[in-house]
Amino acid sequence: MKEMYELTSIDMVEQFIEQHEMSFLYVSRQECSVCHALLPKIRELLKPYPSIHLGHIDANQVEEVASRFLILTVPIMLMLVEKREVIRADRFVRLDRLAEQLEQIYNMYT
Repeated sequence: MKEMYELTSIDMVEQFIEQHEMSFLYVSRQECSVCHALLPKIRELLKPYPSIHLGHIDANQVEEVASRFLILTVPIMLMLVEKREVIRADRFVRLDRLAEQLEQIYNMYT
């Protein structure tokens, strides 16, 4: 499975984005069953992409994340390349479509 970084403050989130050219943020809440079911699938989906760094944010713990990224629901997945959002997927994600998007973006930037 893909290595995942726990980001526990908005400062950590900002540093994570600054430090990695390709960042994938997974925002969830503890009480969200969809969030728990989807996270292992996302980790597996990202496994073939060594340049994409996965960060996990608990929206209950880092409340500022909602306003920073205009988040209305969880789970939400944000892919940022060079600090710019290139993918946004939320709630019920079509993994096949997300895989296609990741492949296209990864090939463009590597």
